[in-house]
Order: sequence, then structure tokens, then C-alpha cells
Amino acid sequence: PKPPGDARTQPASLSIPSTGVVNLRVVPYEGTTDDWPGTRIQDRGVAASPYGDRGGVGPGEVGNYLVTAHRLSAGGPLRDLPALGVGDPVLVTWGGKVYEYRITEHRTTSFRSARSLAEQRAAVPGSPGRAATQAMITISTCATPEDNAAGNYWRDDRNNPEHRIDRVGVLTDVREATG
Repeated sequence: PKPPGDARTQPASLSIPSTGVVNLRVVPYEGTTDDWPGTRIQDRGVAASPYGDRGGVGPGEVGNYLVTAHRLSAGGPLRDLPALGVGDPVLVTWGGKVYEYRITEHRTTSFRSARSLAEQRAAVPGSPGRAATQAMITISTCATPEDNAAGNYWRDDRNNPEHRIDRVGVLTDVREATG
């Protein structure tokens, strides 16, 4: 049986075998990617998943399941996200099920571009206004080392660098969770 509530409002766990991430707790909150509530969650060393009018959907639901976590601070749970390649699996466990996504695309998001942020947060990543027809995931972390290396030291009020590294995937399998 599923836990009470819906997939958007219940914690899940994220595993990315190719980068060594195992059972990273994903805490949902009402909001949007990298706002203050999401940043406070990430500062605890876990991932954050926004939902609501400006956020995403829950695991396995049609639309964009958004997951963000720190790369360099709070234990750096997504330190190796840039190595996640097209075709690599991402596993989300919730409600007694494992949702397997496969990475299909690499994206970069700019905090200084409303269009770029809208593309990241869209129901179909990269296509604001387009209706979703499948379950997708966007996993996002900072591009601090890359921005710094390029001489871009801009930061927002939460100390986020200008760019985010995003990995986008589609749901390819759902199975019962074991053990």
C-alpha cells in the first residue's frame, strides 16, 4: 500500500548507481527549485523536491519530478552529477515501488535567465507551456567549479552560482521495492 498522501508530498529516496549515490533522502516541499525552503532542506545534506503551482510532480507521475541537492557543501551528495551520462539509470523509491528513469539529456540552467528557469521547471523540461505526456525527472546541482573556472563569480541571495547542471530523464520501469 502507498503511504498516506500523494507522491508529491511524501519523502522518497534517490539512488544513482553510476555516481555512487545510494538512498539519498528526497524531501518534498511546496515551492520552486532552489528557493529558500529548498535551500534549507539541501543544507541538511539531503535532496529537495518542490511541488505545487511553481514546482513539479511526485515520483512516477506524469510531468517533471524535480530533485535538487548540493554538490560542494552539506556533504556534497550530488558531487558527481556531471558524470551522469545519457542512458544511465536513476532509481527513485517511494510507496513500495522503485521508479527507474533513464537519463536522456544534459541541460544547463541559468539563475539569471527567467526563460532558462522556466525551461528547467516546465512539465516537459526545456518546453514551457507544453503538456506532459510522460513521467520525467530533472536532477539539478550547482556548477560552482565550472562558473569559477570561467571567471563567473556571480551569486544570488542564497549563494547559488549562476549556473545549474541538470540531468533529465524519462521513466522506463516501475517495479516492487524489495528489502
